[in-house]
Amino acid sequence: MRIRLIALVVTALSIGVPAAHAHARLDHASPTVGSTVKAAPKEVTLSFTEALEPKFSSIEVRDAHGGAMQIGAAQGVAGNRAQLHVGLKPLPPGSYTVKWKALSVDTHRTQGDFTFTVEP
Repeated sequence: MRIRLIALVVTALSIGVPAAHAHARLDHASPTVGSTVKAAPKEVTLSFTEALEPKFSSIEVRDAHGGAMQIGAAQGVAGNRAQLHVGLKPLPPGSYTVKWKALSVDTHRTQGDFTFTVEP
């Protein structure tokens, strides 16, 4: 009985450890990372592996000259605490860089960037 109890405690502790060290990583994006799209998107939506604090997370979209192409600040997506989105100005053909910063609900910060291209 005592061995079972010890095994149960060890198992429970080992399951809890990854969650304590988790971070919100980018899971997927629309437009997709590194993609070439035929039609300019009207927004960028990022999906993360954990719930976020939208007020402390951001998305910037820059053109090849460094000009900001997003409209306003990133917002959370209703019904999905692991997503952020931001509207975009009309995008002419070219390459765009998406820079993001995320604060997960467990207070871990992550950041990253990727590019996508709009075809002529």
